[in-house]
Amino acid sequence: MSEQALAPSPDSKLLNVVAGVGAWFLSVAAIAGGMTILFAKIVTRLFPPRFDVPEFKRNLYKMAVKSLPIIIVTALFTGALVVIQATPLVKRIQGAESLLGWGAGFGVLREIGPLLTALTISGRVGANNTAELGTMVVTEQIDALRALAIDPVSFLIVPRFLGVIITLFSMTLYSDALALVGAAYSGQGFLGVTPGTFYNGLTQLLTFADVANGLIKSVVFGLMIALSSCHFGLATTGGAPGVGRSVNATVVASAAGIFIVDFLVSFILK
Repeated sequence: MSEQALAPSPDSKLLNVVAGVGAWFLSVAAIAGGMTILFAKIVTRLFPPRFDVPEFKRNLYKMAVKSLPIIIVTALFTGALVVIQATPLVKRIQGAESLLGWGAGFGVLREIGPLLTALTISGRVGANNTAELGTMVVTEQIDALRALAIDPVSFLIVPRFLGVIITLFSMTLYSDALALVGAAYSGQGFLGVTPGTFYNGLTQLLTFADVANGLIKSVVFGLMIALSSCHFGLATTGGAPGVGRSVNATVVASAAGIFIVDFLVSFILK
C-alpha cells in the first residue's frame, strides 16, 4: 500500500479538528453545569442555614489564619514592587511625588491586591481543598457519610465554600493594608517621599468606591475558587493519580476564572 493511501485526507484532518473543538466545548459546558448544580445545592443549605458549624470553624482557621504568613510577605513586596515600577515616571515628572500615594493606592486597592491575593489563596487553599475532597472520594469516605445519613454537601462542602470566601475577603483587607505600608516605606527609601506625603495623597484622592471595587472582586474571586475546588474534588476519579489531575484542574480553572471574572467585574464597575 502506498504512503499516499496511508496519509490522512484533508477532510479527515478537518473533522478531527472540529471534533477536538467540539469535545473541548462539551467538557467546558459539563464543568460549568456541574459548578452551577453544586452552587444550587449549596444555596439550598444556606437558606435556611444547614451546615456543620465546627467543621466551618476548623476550615476557617486552616484557610485564613494559616494563610497569614504568606499573605504578609506577598503584600509587603507587592507594595514595594509598585513603587519600584513607578520610580522612573515619578523622577521624570516634576511634582509627581505627591501623587505616588494615589497611584499606588489606586493600583493596589482596585486591582493588584485582590488579584494577587486570590491567586495566592487559590494555590494554597483551593488546591488543598480539592486534594482533601478528592482523597475522600477515592477512599469512599463520601459514600460512608451517605451510608450514615450524613449529607456531604452540608457537612463538607458548605463549610469549605464559606471558608474560602471569608478567607479571601479578610486576606484582601490585610493584603491591601500591608501593601500600602510596603509602598509607603519603599517610597521613602527609593524616592525620598515621606510616609506622611504618601498617605496624604492616598486619602485625599482615593474614594470609598476604589476600596469597595477591590473588596467586591475578592468576594467574586472567592466564589470562583470555592466552586472550582469543591467541584473538581467531588468529581475525582481514578484513584491517587485522579487526585493529582483534579488538583491541577482546580488551579488552572481557578486562575483562568479569576482573570475572566476580573475583566467582567472591572467592566461593570468601571
